[in-house]
Amino acid sequence: MEAWIEFGRGPLFRLSFALMVLGLARILMLTLVGVAEALGRAADRRVACKEVLGKTLVWLFPIRRLWTKRPFYGTLSFLFHLGLLVTPLFLAAHILLVRDAIGLSWPALPRPAANWLTILTAAAALALFVGRAAHAGSRALSRLQDYVWPPLLAVPFLTGYFCANLALPPAAYQWSMFLHIYAGCLIMVLIPFTKIAHCVLLPLSQLVTTVSWKFAQGAGDRVAATLGWEDRPTWVPNARLNAPPERRPMVRKREVTTL
Repeated sequence: MEAWIEFGRGPLFRLSFALMVLGLARILMLTLVGVAEALGRAADRRVACKEVLGKTLVWLFPIRRLWTKRPFYGTLSFLFHLGLLVTPLFLAAHILLVRDAIGLSWPALPRPAANWLTILTAAAALALFVGRAAHAGSRALSRLQDYVWPPLLAVPFLTGYFCANLALPPAAYQWSMFLHIYAGCLIMVLIPFTKIAHCVLLPLSQLVTTVSWKFAQGAGDRVAATLGWEDRPTWVPNARLNAPPERRPMVRKREVTTL
């Protein structure tokens, strides 16, 4: 068992970490390239940067929206994500692993704070699983991975807490450490290929949404032609598109302006 633990701490950790970083970098690069291509095809290439930034900050720090619908569930979700990001990144033992693997290090959390965050994150993960399973609306929108991820993410938190704070027998300690290391490596490998990839895409979500609504040059004319409305303008102020054909706004071909 000790050999498997050392393998997980060494080569397997480095491989899993590299796959996670490279996979997330690929997703981020493809997203940025897609945004650039969409802007290049768009007739209107202006982007309201302040508005996009404001909406992004609202989504990153959803303090006001936590108590609007299902406040208890929203608060649990916020605390879960906070602990999920902060605890693994600033735990002293993890920082040592990264330092040994690639030579980087940074300040660690105090041990009491790390312990409380660990307990909070594991409890929130299990509570989110129960909340999703118990709520009809959440069940209707959930896929298999929505149920698998919370308990899977709770495993390294619980086993890590047990190993660091409980006086376990040698065999129990080794099994707990084995589960902690291999569950963590599995999570790192899965992140770029599942919904958890939103950890790097969330800051770009509002920019992607904004650019996605910018249609290519001539798109309006092609839509009108498909609908059989070639003799109608692409855009008319206060157009009554639901009115009968004889009452809809009409212009001559030379008056049509494509935005």
